[in-house]
Amino acid sequence: MGHSGADRNTEMVLTGTYERQLDEKLRLAVPKAFREALAGENQLVLTPGTDGSLSLFASRTFEAIAQQLAERSPNGQDVRAFSRLLYAQARSVEIDSQGRIRVPVELAQLAKLDGDVALIGVGDRIEIWNKQRWQEYLADLQPRYDELAELALSRGPVPSSATQQPTQTTENASARPMQPR
Repeated sequence: MGHSGADRNTEMVLTGTYERQLDEKLRLAVPKAFREALAGENQLVLTPGTDGSLSLFASRTFEAIAQQLAERSPNGQDVRAFSRLLYAQARSVEIDSQGRIRVPVELAQLAKLDGDVALIGVGDRIEIWNKQRWQEYLADLQPRYDELAELALSRGPVPSSATQQPTQTTENASARPMQPR
């Protein structure tokens, strides 16, 4: 259609939260808003996501991620390990004529999907969550929205300890007495 890569990225900003049912055949209806944002692309890639979710990408977006990985040093142990886990578990899925995808059994089990699920638009991908797990995640992080916004939107590099410290302090205080490191 003559769109530049930048135009494609702006077309594909996925936002919103939708609740759906995963049926007994592991079919899941993709919300119309997401299908429209994907600009008619019916061939998608489903992968393990982060924090217990699955990630659903348009094929072209997944290809861009693969290119980023290819540009990283294959000598890095983390890059090799992540690449293996990602590619070994990634599955091509197609949106059918009724707007549904079929979630492969192994990925449904990985994300503990059964019955109620939440589909979350996260910019370049759709995350698929067990609904209860999503509600717990949201309840944990929503009170830190301002702090997270400041960290995520700051121009400088974010030290990893800045995002982990509050959670570790809370966990340590409730789980066991603080111990020197």
